[in-house]
Amino acid sequence: MYKNILVPVAFVDGNEAKIKGATEIAQALAEEGAKITFLHVMEQIPGYAVSYLPADYSNQVRKAIEDEVAGLADNIDGAQGLVVEGHSGRTILDWAEENNVDLIVIASHRPGMQDLLLGSTASQVVRHAACGVHVLR
Repeated sequence: MYKNILVPVAFVDGNEAKIKGATEIAQALAEEGAKITFLHVMEQIPGYAVSYLPADYSNQVRKAIEDEVAGLADNIDGAQGLVVEGHSGRTILDWAEENNVDLIVIASHRPGMQDLLLGSTASQVVRHAACGVHVLR
């Protein structure tokens, strides 16, 4: 059983079932009183694309994502939801190390040839995590 579990989440179409599955796995693997953190990493919008977006687009999107992540955490005792900025794979790994996470539960999309066996973010996390990683496919 684990005491400090990180569940990285991405809000993309069709990902609801994977988020639900990752949540269930995290709860099943958590010992009593464990901390579960739902983490969404917002990657920077490329400069060439920013000029085509409304002025407050980033703030609106961040607020919507913060509400979604908080909603996930509201349903579980001892859970929290966070939104941070950075590169998804590296930021997940850094956050897990800085916060003494002992398990990461991460969903992986159906891979293409470039990903071989795991999605690129999940692959990076599996290869470089200093803690246990449970991949949900």
